[in-house]
Amino acid sequence: MSDDHMTSLNEAIETTVAPQAAETDRAGAFPRSSIDALAKGGLLGLISAAEMGGRGEGLPAAARVIERLSGACGSTAMVVLMHYAATALIEAHGDERVRREIARDEHLTTLAFSEAGSRSHFWAPLGTATADGDRVRLDARKSWITAAGEADSYVWSSRPLEAEGPMSIWFVSSRSPGLDISGSFDGFGLRGNASKPVTGRSVTVDRSALLGGDGAGLEIALQTALPYFLVLNASFSLGLMEALVAKAHDHLLHSRLDHLGQSLADQPLQRARFAELSIRTDMVRAFIDDTLAALGSGREDATLRVLQVKAVAAEAAAEVADGVMRLCGGSAFRKETGVERLFRDALAARVMAPTTEALHDFVGRATLGMPLF
Repeated sequence: MSDDHMTSLNEAIETTVAPQAAETDRAGAFPRSSIDALAKGGLLGLISAAEMGGRGEGLPAAARVIERLSGACGSTAMVVLMHYAATALIEAHGDERVRREIARDEHLTTLAFSEAGSRSHFWAPLGTATADGDRVRLDARKSWITAAGEADSYVWSSRPLEAEGPMSIWFVSSRSPGLDISGSFDGFGLRGNASKPVTGRSVTVDRSALLGGDGAGLEIALQTALPYFLVLNASFSLGLMEALVAKAHDHLLHSRLDHLGQSLADQPLQRARFAELSIRTDMVRAFIDDTLAALGSGREDATLRVLQVKAVAAEAAAEVADGVMRLCGGSAFRKETGVERLFRDALAARVMAPTTEALHDFVGRATLGMPLF
């Protein structure tokens, strides 16, 4: 990522994202001002093509953004993560007008793949697409869509319209009649990411809203959105791990055992526990770097690395979060330290589809030479 983009990111984090993170979490409020600050810094259009007016960056730059954001505010990071994953599909198959809007940092988008009753199987949509003359009618019950009611558009999966294939993908404006957003998100972690159910009842779109061919949605998702989604989720976990380890570092150095006249850092057992957490974090960073290198060079194991990376990072983040809570003791349970917020956000990635269990199944299939689907 260019120095200018990193400067813009750091400025947005320092002036807006980090100062508002605790209140975003406490109130469960969508971090609109943080998203606006990132847009002002040119970061919503980060992966948009230069010819569209975007920054022309790729997955490595997006990964760095999510890593830095998640350590400051997990909710903001998840909103941007979903925006980048959806943007990758729109960049590959979408309308030029929308692509230019995203490139100008004027359009926030998100994925709308998960559906009520589908569990972790995003590739098996239950919603339907029905031809209606020159138009198409979409009906579905989407579950827990990030930035629901806040995004300008949804990248929407359905059963195929007419062709064979597991699914189709559509661009749906958030202003489309028939969209109903119900309830509010009062969750354990990522409390400000506005993850809510979205129901589509006779949502009508042009046939040109189809992203890629009818029935080809799974293929194009695997080629574009899924690498972004899985690698960026891993970067999200890494950023949380780094922030947690930094909290533990400060706690060990600044907490004293008065009866011994020592800091916690003077205790060999505490140092060893801290070292283990730091090593786990470094290992995840190396795994993500290797995954990006595999993708960038077209290495034979690139797909396998992509399937592995979210599971590896999410499970490591949960373990590091638990370890930091134990290491910091009672102080970790006080909200003002920020440790318990990072702990809650770290656990959230484990249950986001594809879950760790689903990814392990994919990895098993891939390594055994079996088809993924």
